[in-house]
Amino acid sequence: MPLEYRFAQKLPGAQYASVKRGGWEINGDDLVKILEALANPHRLRIIALLKDRRIHVSRLAREAKISRPLLYMHLKKLETAGLVTSKLELAEDGKAMNYYELAPFTILLNPESIAEAVKTLTIQKAGSTTAGKSTGDKRGDN
Repeated sequence: MPLEYRFAQKLPGAQYASVKRGGWEINGDDLVKILEALANPHRLRIIALLKDRRIHVSRLAREAKISRPLLYMHLKKLETAGLVTSKLELAEDGKAMNYYELAPFTILLNPESIAEAVKTLTIQKAGSTTAGKSTGDKRGDN
């Protein structure tokens, strides 16, 4: 299911109460992932380059003016947040071609939607959760 978020200027009389993904309310952890993904100028530039088109990864690296390894790091963060998708295709010569495109999304963010998302947060600090289980921290301090 494609992601759907809303980002809008505050409109007079508008009531916004939740952050949604394809009609489903997203949780606080998902919101953190999305905001972290958007909090980088390279990733914002990548999103702008992918607007209205899909691009082969090599061309995207050239247009973004960053190395492919760095581009892959940023694309992984955007893909984890559900903002971009990739598709591996075979060229006529049998060469694998990796294309990226934006997942459809709109973001609506306001104090009410943030307050609702915070109620579902499980991440308290990098690598830990409220249940005391690690979310990727392998240092053994669970």
